[in-house]
Amino acid sequence: MPPVSRSAATQLRAVPKRILPRTHLATPRQAPTILRPAHVVLPSRCHSTSNPNPSFSSVNPEEVSHFAELASEWWDPHGSSRLLHLMNPLRHDFINACLDSQLEPRNETLSYLDIGCGGGIFAESAARLRSTRSVLAIDPTPSVLAVAKAHARKDPGLSRKLEYRNSSIEQLEVPKKEGEGYDIVSVFEVIEHIDQPGAFLEKVQPFVKPGGWLVMSTIARTWMSWLTTNLIAEDILKIVPKGTHDWNKYLDEDELRRFFMDKGWNSPRVMGVVYVPGLGWKQVRGSEKVGNYFFAVRRDFP
Repeated sequence: MPPVSRSAATQLRAVPKRILPRTHLATPRQAPTILRPAHVVLPSRCHSTSNPNPSFSSVNPEEVSHFAELASEWWDPHGSSRLLHLMNPLRHDFINACLDSQLEPRNETLSYLDIGCGGGIFAESAARLRSTRSVLAIDPTPSVLAVAKAHARKDPGLSRKLEYRNSSIEQLEVPKKEGEGYDIVSVFEVIEHIDQPGAFLEKVQPFVKPGGWLVMSTIARTWMSWLTTNLIAEDILKIVPKGTHDWNKYLDEDELRRFFMDKGWNSPRVMGVVYVPGLGWKQVRGSEKVGNYFFAVRRDFP
């Protein structure tokens, strides 16, 4: 069986029909344009009415509706967000590994921008760290954000560091001065739900301060990832709600690497992870080529 082809970050990708599985379940379709620069992206299927730039919106109403239905279960560690709860410690491990890789000492306190924060699993845990100065967590789904705010109110101490805002990235004011921005900009389990990931990432980049890190997690677009995340997780085991993932929106690690290298961003770091039933998420070297992985790049100092 030939491997799924990988193209440069600015080219169209298509999956040969002969490798698609013969099954009545949802299967990979023709892949859309991925990681094209903003000036050549195709018009989005939806536009935010409050977006000053009508050519792009990162908000897809279908995705918003899907996650709104899951809002009430967000903080149930045994519910539909169970895998996110189990993955959260690895998010912090990966960020610490990025910070430890710096030649210069890390800042004593860190500011975070958590994009697509959902119910606040990562945002809350980041706000509780002694090294955290502030966390701004944004999400375009009002019902999900309401759950996040309600849960945070259970710990009054969080209000000193944690702020939730119903917003998409294009609605935030871009830092105007050199040196402004955030030490850590996190985009966890988000980009595979974005119709135009290249345009989205171009909106995100200015929020990373010089010397800061853009950290994300997503899924490689391979036959194995379709088998594990779509067929097994959603259709067979039902440990992930049906319709959560669209295989065509997955991004390979080398696509992200090329995208950022073309823009002059250095120090890409990658960590592949695998979910092991009964044991949770485990770091597995090389697994970033076939399934879930973390990816980070650092913005250079001027």
